[in-house]
Amino acid sequence: MSLPIYLDYGATTPLDPAVAAAMEPWGIDGFGNPHSAHLWGYHAKAAVEVAREQVAALINAPVESIAFTSGATESNNWALKGLLTAPGQTRRRIVTLATEHSSVLETAQYLASIGAQLTIVPVRSHGLVDLGDLERALGEDVAVVSVMAVNNEIGVVQDLAAIAALAHAVGAVFHVDAAQGFGKVPINVEAMGIDLMSITAHKIYGPKGVGALYRRPFTVIAPLLHGGGQEDGRSGTLPTALIAGLGAAAAIAGQRMAEDHAHAVMLRDRLLAGLTVQSQINGHPDRRWPGNLNLSFPGVAVPLIQHVPGLAISSGSACAAVTGRASHVLTALGLPETQAKASLRLGFGRFTTAAEIDTAATLLNAAVQRKLAEAG
Repeated sequence: MSLPIYLDYGATTPLDPAVAAAMEPWGIDGFGNPHSAHLWGYHAKAAVEVAREQVAALINAPVESIAFTSGATESNNWALKGLLTAPGQTRRRIVTLATEHSSVLETAQYLASIGAQLTIVPVRSHGLVDLGDLERALGEDVAVVSVMAVNNEIGVVQDLAAIAALAHAVGAVFHVDAAQGFGKVPINVEAMGIDLMSITAHKIYGPKGVGALYRRPFTVIAPLLHGGGQEDGRSGTLPTALIAGLGAAAAIAGQRMAEDHAHAVMLRDRLLAGLTVQSQINGHPDRRWPGNLNLSFPGVAVPLIQHVPGLAISSGSACAAVTGRASHVLTALGLPETQAKASLRLGFGRFTTAAEIDTAATLLNAAVQRKLAEAG
């Protein structure tokens, strides 16, 4: 049985063979605990520190500001919970956007349930926040402004530097969920004014189960996991092989960023040119990561995902797929629930070929035409 063409890069990316090679020495032979005070531990710790340098270099951060986690969900939880529960924290309000990932929205809602205040700012119909709306939502009671770099469902790229300036003007910390932006778009935490940033490896051809939190020096957050105190407050034995994979993926992404971007643009344009059925791009047409296409098809009001055999695609985030509900991101853009459920998210990248895109266009055309014919 042949596998469908994989166009779900927004959910996870294939492991780059070069990343796998970087991980291999630390799976069997280099199994030492990086916190052990002997040669096995020293070798593992050296590999961890190389990865820390690779991650820091990609975002222009001090090496010591990178703490490894299990992924962006943990990093988002640590950033928000750690900031709101930090010693001496007197501000109690969180400001975020309606289109954020569930790991930010649900963490913020949890904090609101135990005494914090939550302000959710709407976005415009193309998915970008109106800076005036955001500014009006801010005040000196705001502890943190949390905004995603690249939206996981519609691919839009927010103006991080401008948002940081607004947050800092009221003395708030600026947190960025960069799970979909790290390694894909240029991010300079110093130039952009980012105070906390969550990243993950498996969106940039690295392994699942590892990520990091960037924390600007002197930004105080309480530990999320208590224990041995590794990673400056994030307790737990470090997975050397996974961390080495994150570091290698970051280094490769830095080298290939322009090439990967150009390849994604070519694939996107080829797919759109190959679609003979009418389609609508959800999200800003230009200010977006080109490896993401979220499409609706006028006249099609039933979920399409199960009607496109031969393609591995999604109708939204992988995290939300199990609920069966319409995407909260698409409904935040003003799409009716039926249209949101009928939309498709197509993700492609480094290992997607032009031939696969051509086949995908053919299969999508056929599926949409069938549904339009059934609708009469």
